[in-house]
Amino acid sequence: MEARLNLFDIPLAVKSLKHIVTAGKVMGESTVPAATQELVRLRASQINGCGFCTDMHTKDAAHAGETSVRLNLVAAWREATVFTDAERAALELTEQGTRIADAAGGVTDEAWANAAKYYDKEQLASLVSIIAIINAFNRLNVMVQQPAGDYQPGQFG
Repeated sequence: MEARLNLFDIPLAVKSLKHIVTAGKVMGESTVPAATQELVRLRASQINGCGFCTDMHTKDAAHAGETSVRLNLVAAWREATVFTDAERAALELTEQGTRIADAAGGVTDEAWANAAKYYDKEQLASLVSIIAIINAFNRLNVMVQQPAGDYQPGQFG
């Protein structure tokens, strides 16, 4: 399988992607735990059907020490006992923020209040940004049908 379009061959696309990548790297400075950030990226990628990002974030999380049990249960986090209450709140925010079109009004007040119990304003801003950025990457990759499976941890720096 080959992508429909190689965005790295198109100067305007490369210029645009650099800004999205830079925004994503800024989130590395966040005090939201790195494991939570990867779980959020993974869950949004699963929802959006982005094989490339699902592959990438599963491998990056495993490389960083995340367990296979937790990675395998992200899609069924509601029934899983392996996530903290804070992680569960972040995953709920991720689902609602990713499925905006599925619910009038977007993220519910209850989901927001629950996340606010565990994350301060800066962390909430980080989570919102992480969710928005991964959704942008998911949409790019899904539209061009970016193949999945060959990603190596740390491949993009």
